[in-house]
Parts: sequence; C-alpha cells; structure tokens
Amino acid sequence: MVWLHGLGADGHDFAPIVPELRLPPELGVRFVFPHAEQIPVTINGGMVMPAWYDIAEIDLQRRHDEVGVRRSAAAVGQLLQHEHERGVPWRRMVLAGFSQGGAVALFAALRHPERLAGVVAMSTYLVGEDSLDAEASLANRDVPILQAHGTMDPMVPLQRGQAAHQALTARGYAVEWHDYPMPHTVVLEEIEAIGEFLRRVLH
Repeated sequence: MVWLHGLGADGHDFAPIVPELRLPPELGVRFVFPHAEQIPVTINGGMVMPAWYDIAEIDLQRRHDEVGVRRSAAAVGQLLQHEHERGVPWRRMVLAGFSQGGAVALFAALRHPERLAGVVAMSTYLVGEDSLDAEASLANRDVPILQAHGTMDPMVPLQRGQAAHQALTARGYAVEWHDYPMPHTVVLEEIEAIGEFLRRVLH
C-alpha cells in the first residue's frame, strides 16, 4: 500500500495509523509512505514545503497545477513499478492519499495501465477531470474506490468531495462513500472503514 500525505506534511504522517487498521498478518501488507518534494506553494505566500503540486488559490474548483500533478503522478507510477519489480503483483497494490495526496492518488490510479487492488481517497477532490475521459485506464475502470470526507472540513469543503464522488460514479466507477462529523483530519471510524476495505480488496 502506497500512502500519500497531505500538503505540508511528510511520509511519516500516516505511519502511526497502521496498527489501528488491525490487518491480519497473513495479508502480508507492506506500507510505503513517500515524501513529496519541497516546493514553493503560492497559497502560502511562496513558502517552501512538502507538496505534490502547487496550489494558487483557495478555490479548489479552479484549474490546478497540472504540470505538478502529472510530475507527482509519474513519480508515484515509478514507485508502483519499483514495488512490482520487487515481486508485488499489480492486483495486490492499493494507492491511498489524504487531501492533496488523495488528489494525486486518484489521478494516478485511474490512469495506471495495470489493474490495482484499490484506491483510498481521504478528504480530497478530483483533479484533471477534463482529461479523465481521454486518459482513463480501461484496466482500472472497475477498481474499488473508498472515499471518505469530513462534514466540517474547512480546508477541502465537503462539496468538493461530493463533486468528486458524483463525477466518478457518473463515469461508472465503483465508489464507496463515507462521511464523518470531523474537520480536515482522520477519525477512528474512518480508519476502521479503511481496514475493512483493505481486508476486502486484498483477500
């Protein structure tokens, strides 16, 4: 499972959650928590921080930093390829991400040429929707997607998550939706849902 952190965080952010997933040892899940590059982020006054791509303004409906998104998605693809070369079958790989990392996870997974086991999109939104129809991988048209969002999220409003869910389901993707009374964070019920999802798709 490759898990992408959010803006300003790093690869260590979600490592403490692993024991809380309560996955049976026989599943043999290995977790990979990559670090985003340090880049200037426009919305934060050009401050250099870990980010998968630049964000120019708070309105997440506006056009995104497509060059940055594609660069990060390509890096994620190389990471998945590396895991495959280590002996992990494509259908045993799950791509997950929180917030900005979730946007990259969705972008990369839906375009990945080999069928993955699943996608976990946490407190996130859809980037590259206008190119998805042309670029979507046929292999992942039926990939299971778990999407979770906080109803009190001030950073990525619930409406952005719902819009992503609607856009994906309208295209025929199988999206399991969960929302929780939380801000831009993770709660135990969400972790439990992710654990159940992983047990199901990695059985």
